[in-house]
Amino acid sequence: MIVLDAAILIAHLGVEDPHAEAALEILDTEERLAIHPLSLAEVLVHPARSGTESQTLEVIEKLGIEQVSHAPGEPVELARIRAATGLKMPDCCVLVAAEREASSLATFDRRLGEVARNRGVNVVGC
Repeated sequence: MIVLDAAILIAHLGVEDPHAEAALEILDTEERLAIHPLSLAEVLVHPARSGTESQTLEVIEKLGIEQVSHAPGEPVELARIRAATGLKMPDCCVLVAAEREASSLATFDRRLGEVARNRGVNVVGC
């Protein structure tokens, strides 16, 4: 499984995004793809501004991307990672999901990638 950072889908869905090709390479896999609900909400912000969030969500669902479920104890885990690393909360959500699922993490964010690698998570995209 690969847990996706919001930037992967934003790049894939974006018009002329400089990371679009790299995002497509990540999404074109036989591995299961997943996203944390907070990351999915990030992806939907821009479409929501233009009233196309439902259509965008349908496109994402057609890609077969699963939402990871909230786990008991996740708020404490998120707080600990945020306190220890200084990552922004959305990045903490992606990292917690990848660690919990024992999966890879896809991101274009070098800081998130570095922290994830240091915590033993396989990182793709940066």
